[in-house]
Amino acid sequence: MNDPASPAANLRAALAGLLDGLPPTAVAAAVDRLIANYRGDTPTHAPILRDRADVAAYAAYRMPATFEAVRSALAALADALPGWTPGSHVDVGGGTGAATWAVTATWPGERGVTVLDWAEPALALGRELAAANPALTAARWQRARIGADLTLDPADLVTVSYVLNELPEAARAALVDAAAGAARTVVIVEAGTPAGYDRVIEARDRLVRAGFRIAAPCPHSAACPIMPGTDWCHFSARVGRSSLHRQVKGGSLAYEDEKFAYVAATRLPAEPAPARVVRRPQIRKGQVLLDLCEADEQLRRTTVTKRHGELYKAARDADWGDAWPPYDSVS
Repeated sequence: MNDPASPAANLRAALAGLLDGLPPTAVAAAVDRLIANYRGDTPTHAPILRDRADVAAYAAYRMPATFEAVRSALAALADALPGWTPGSHVDVGGGTGAATWAVTATWPGERGVTVLDWAEPALALGRELAAANPALTAARWQRARIGADLTLDPADLVTVSYVLNELPEAARAALVDAAAGAARTVVIVEAGTPAGYDRVIEARDRLVRAGFRIAAPCPHSAACPIMPGTDWCHFSARVGRSSLHRQVKGGSLAYEDEKFAYVAATRLPAEPAPARVVRRPQIRKGQVLLDLCEADEQLRRTTVTKRHGELYKAARDADWGDAWPPYDSVS
């Protein structure tokens, strides 16, 4: 994490000077509009990223958060597929390529990488930023309309991050079906809102019907045990705040938490977590309360106390979104 040569550090360095020469007011206005589109539920029929100013604002503001969310989802997938490394990766609607950086952070090394997006300015900037990541020097940045007519080349891994909210229902279904037809493993990430969760569940159901097994976050491939409309499953990734974040949002905290929902599904023999921590653990004197989604398709709260020995220590270190018990815990 603190390795100066890591993809995360390289990405921060590549983004650091991106906004030089752009008027701060124009950048702030672009960010405000992009946030509204990103959080909104109304599909757009034109590229959200229209020009260099838009793309620079998006990259500086959103890439770190997208990177951390996708990297968190990929880490859970990697735990469920020990020893597996994707040999090829297609990033659908990848924009400036945050998901490609997250893949290289999870599985170091070069592989065939293709980024598809309709916004040519985003692809151009993504290609420019990728020069700072040796694992992405041979990546292809290809313009493609992301919708019902999309066709995908076969790949070990297809990622679709923060894209489904831009599409109408029929196009969302077609995109998920195209990913299922092309990939051995599919990872979909959306905003951690009720609407984002609904889109993830919709995609999850299609992937299961296509013969995929859920690798993460769910410990099973059956229906989600959350009653529709009562709650939603989402997680959180810690993101360092840049000067742009402080300018747009105000405040003095050095970080913010990116809320996201995701599903990782595969045709490979996965080892899903026995259970998943679905809320922040509550640490009390001598005990830890964990809210879990469990393999028997139930949501339960479990209490881990000092009497549980090493498991209690693991519970005190557990975080929202972690597997439970940890993959490397004492049995």
